Amino acid sequence: MPWVAIVCAAIMWIILLFLFNKETAPEPVVVDPAVVATINKEWPTVGKQAFASCAGCHGAEGQGGIGPKLAGNEKILKDPVYVHTIIVKGKGGMPAQTQLSETQVYAVANYVLNSWGNKIEEPLTPATVAEGQTKIDPAVLKNRSRFVPEDIKLPEIFLATFVMVLLTYGLIGLYSVWAEGMELHPGIHKVRSTPLATLGILTTLGLTVLFSVLFVRQMVTDFAGWAAKEPVAPNVTAEGFYAAMILLMLAASIALYKKFFMDGEVLVEDASGEFPW
Repeated sequence: MPWVAIVCAAIMWIILLFLFNKETAPEPVVVDPAVVATINKEWPTVGKQAFASCAGCHGAEGQGGIGPKLAGNEKILKDPVYVHTIIVKGKGGMPAQTQLSETQVYAVANYVLNSWGNKIEEPLTPATVAEGQTKIDPAVLKNRSRFVPEDIKLPEIFLATFVMVLLTYGLIGLYSVWAEGMELHPGIHKVRSTPLATLGILTTLGLTVLFSVLFVRQMVTDFAGWAAKEPVAPNVTAEGFYAAMILLMLAASIALYKKFFMDGEVLVEDASGEFPW
């Protein structure tokens, strides 16, 4: 039964991921041929006019000021789509430029990417933006990093809860069989440690300390990134991995202690238990 529970949890988890993935695809960018045709023609003039409102922060020659320097900026040359994203969505102190039309957005983006020493091989077009998009929307990824996503729906809540219940049931069952055997008999159960068990518990405790240090270092790095002038997104994957490994190593240490170092006592043999183990 514990193995059945774990297999069912795995199936439910696959279904849960399928539900999430249906909602993580970015909205498709509509490639308007008319916009593409006018980009090369209009960006030198339209882009320069639209950038006039940006000069107060970024400088008339892209030299920077309140906003970051744009002239000779290798970051935007390596990822031109980033410029489009910042113009449309904003970042930090820069608001989204919702007053610009689609033509103006591409014009000012190409103006920035082809001025003051900047130069890209091909102009930025809707097709380029569509190709450069990630498969998962950044807003969704940010939401997933929280403990309780704001947009989580009832089917996802049900499946996630069911998965946790099944996993807990299965793991407790497997642990019970491993630590205490298939049957419990009345009396005091003496345990005997082995050199391998001693090595195992020392190893798991050492790994707990190691992952704790790595977790603290990662948190310090992420906090420093948030405090920087240009904030860097935290490495949520590393934080979660280190935290999970700390819990797993502690659980393994406790399990080894109970199995090989802790005497037990069974007062009554009960064959009418509700659990299959």
